[in-house]
Amino acid sequence: MTDSLTDLLDLEDLDADLFRGRPADTSRPRVYGGQVAAQALMAAVRTVDPDYVTHSLHSYFLLPGDTAVPIIYDVERLRDGRSFATRRVVARQHGRPIYYLTASFQRPEEGFDHQDVMPEVPSPEEGVDMIALMVAGGAPEADALAKEWSALDARHLGTSLRGLPEDKAHPARARMWIRINERLSDDPVDHLAAFTFASDMSLLGATLSAHRTNPAKVQMASLDHTIWFHRPFRADEWWLYDQVSPSAQGGRGLAHARVFTQDGLLVATVAQEGLIRPR
Repeated sequence: MTDSLTDLLDLEDLDADLFRGRPADTSRPRVYGGQVAAQALMAAVRTVDPDYVTHSLHSYFLLPGDTAVPIIYDVERLRDGRSFATRRVVARQHGRPIYYLTASFQRPEEGFDHQDVMPEVPSPEEGVDMIALMVAGGAPEADALAKEWSALDARHLGTSLRGLPEDKAHPARARMWIRINERLSDDPVDHLAAFTFASDMSLLGATLSAHRTNPAKVQMASLDHTIWFHRPFRADEWWLYDQVSPSAQGGRGLAHARVFTQDGLLVATVAQEGLIRPR
């Protein structure tokens, strides 16, 4: 479970700024986007002075990943400044790029501080097990995802169609609590990578939350993925994934999410656009 996730994110050093990530044990036909994003982030982190912390990543999914073979991560050192460092990572399989990531790192400093207020929501214990909900609803690949996401504990709180109060300003919303289900190390990098792995699991579902459609009848794929890390947090303690989809059009849906700890601290913001094409 958590050990398998930790092993998945422990890359093999091949050469200077060149790494190999092992494939996940999965029956799905393509690599889960959160896996390649988290492994690429770990590759970038390996090339940065530990005095710098990750503050953002921006990425594009180019081709479906092959689940049967490892992924090669090639890191380019774009900048090493006094306050910021920047890395670009290309993930390759079969000699072709399947994913690009640019990550920015900052030496910690003091500055202005404010944040949004966390919405009032039920506790994680009042949520519904996300995997059980997917299996009961006949979601495609539900059994395979249950295996792939076995390190995650996700509790569904509701969507715009069911469970959340009406908000006419935001017709497509979804909320859930997530955590890594077993204790991680105290290394902050492990928590950033584990969070990155989990962050891809429900955003496209949020883009469909205003539409009464069966997900099995929708072709879905992540196109890009962005995370801004605001404050340190532990991925193995509950965090609220407060998701809103401001727009869907042209076979694509956009979602962004605020990430809060249980005590109301805003720790990250995530954004993703993906393919949501009716079959």
